[in-house]
Amino acid sequence: MSRTLLVRGGRVVDPAAGRDGRADVLLRDGVVAEVGDRIEAGDAEVFDASRLMVFPGFIDLHAHLREPGREYAETIASGLAAAAAGGFTAVCAMPNTTPVIDTREVCRFVAERGAEIGGTRLYPIGAISKGRKGEEMTAFGELAEAGAVALSDDGDWLADGALLRHAFEHASLFHLPIVQHAEDRSLSERAPMHEGAVSTRLGLAGQPAIAEATAVARDLLVAETAGGRLHVAHLSTARALELVRRAKENGLRVTCEATPHHLVLTDEEVAASAFSTRVKMNPPLREASDLAALVAGLEDGTVDAIATDHAPHHADEKAVDFDSAPFGVVGLETAVSVVHDRLVARGKLSLNRFVALFSAGPARAFGLPGGTLAPGSPADLTLFDPEARWKVDPDRFVSKGRSTPFAGWELAGAPAATIVGGAVVWQRVEL
Repeated sequence: MSRTLLVRGGRVVDPAAGRDGRADVLLRDGVVAEVGDRIEAGDAEVFDASRLMVFPGFIDLHAHLREPGREYAETIASGLAAAAAGGFTAVCAMPNTTPVIDTREVCRFVAERGAEIGGTRLYPIGAISKGRKGEEMTAFGELAEAGAVALSDDGDWLADGALLRHAFEHASLFHLPIVQHAEDRSLSERAPMHEGAVSTRLGLAGQPAIAEATAVARDLLVAETAGGRLHVAHLSTARALELVRRAKENGLRVTCEATPHHLVLTDEEVAASAFSTRVKMNPPLREASDLAALVAGLEDGTVDAIATDHAPHHADEKAVDFDSAPFGVVGLETAVSVVHDRLVARGKLSLNRFVALFSAGPARAFGLPGGTLAPGSPADLTLFDPEARWKVDPDRFVSKGRSTPFAGWELAGAPAATIVGGAVVWQRVEL
């Protein structure tokens, strides 16, 4: 049976197609059938988008859904529901689960569980090394066959240069990027915050910026030698960003992402929050100069995507002292609004780049379907209300996670509806 939805009269912003203006979008049988003025489709259900912006479906390259193994913190079902509520039509699930996504069986379980639940699409990321121990490569071909779209030992930097080189070479056979958590632990020592004037004042150990930059520099050199595709996860420092910028100028196949919290918060939050574990994440919040460099990198194209690094923990795990608390905060339900309010609405980031960083950029980085509303593309749309005003209340999150640095923030702009495969899978209650 044909399923047809006509999204009527919204402001369609599609950077990949060079479109920005009022238009109708006709979705039929899971794909974009037509984009144009006053489309007639007598058999179509009509969604009135006249007050809204219509974007290609937003894609999150970096989320921790915890299942299998830590379902008390998040499940695939709760994570995908949170993603839909945040305007995401697709998420990529990191492999640091229990068991690790390092075999065909576990990868297939995650992919099939996501398909069974429906709504936001789920793309698994497979581990580079067995058990994420950095010692022996996984079977990349089997992971790819089971649905993996990238490979990562996220949470741990693959420090063995020879193994990384082989990983790049082998991953190229399956057109998979290698995603690196850039942190040289011999330098960072897993300190709870950034090393700088604030950590000195507070008397806390800090991670120096060069712990990230050193890792990125090594990875770029190995990628260049091996001819592989490198994606730098949650890049947070100006020095590492400059390394990526130069590598791109030299033709290396490298992409990178930044998170909303690194784009709007600095290490001063640790002091201002009185050591709240809501501002403890890895990489840690950096200095104002790093933040400014990242924001500039969004607009000039050095940063390819904004990713949430959604990392839920049980409340009891975060209800400890700052040093002992696990790294990680949630972000699926706040990312889009935080970036819009603090950067787009305040003239620090263009609307066109905002949309590209959540759609076309992520799609290109991992070679995923979507990122545009060109005819034939997946019928995945993020509808956005720039006039919405709302206050972040963690108790109302769909995610099981509640630890957010944005609790209490009043934000301008919010997702209004999420459409996946031509079906409305989430809609804001106020509409």
